[in-house]
Amino acid sequence: MARALLLVGMLTMAATAKGTAGETVEIRINGRYFTAPATVEMVIAVQPNAANRTLRIEADGDQMYRSTEVTLEGEAEKRLHSVEFKNLPAGVYEVRAEVLSGTSVRGTATQELEVTGR
Repeated sequence: MARALLLVGMLTMAATAKGTAGETVEIRINGRYFTAPATVEMVIAVQPNAANRTLRIEADGDQMYRSTEVTLEGEAEKRLHSVEFKNLPAGVYEVRAEVLSGTSVRGTATQELEVTGR
């Protein structure tokens, strides 16, 4: 699989949960800058909890929006989830991961990345 990717010092950038949910969800992406069309691989860490029902991951940019959802099995669910967004065009994106219960958002993490033109 050919993909061009510019890593800044090979650092893993992590975004932690916001709000009162504590360490409910975290985004881990290797790098912040990618070359278009980008394949962005990420790991989403979710703290298992009986109330967890859905993990929603979004890449929201000026010209492009992409999302995916994973059904969670509460306490029995694994902690780490691999997600890949392919062919992202140039632009600045906010990557957002939300853990949802049946009635509310339990935790949110965000991280910004940039896809540059050729």
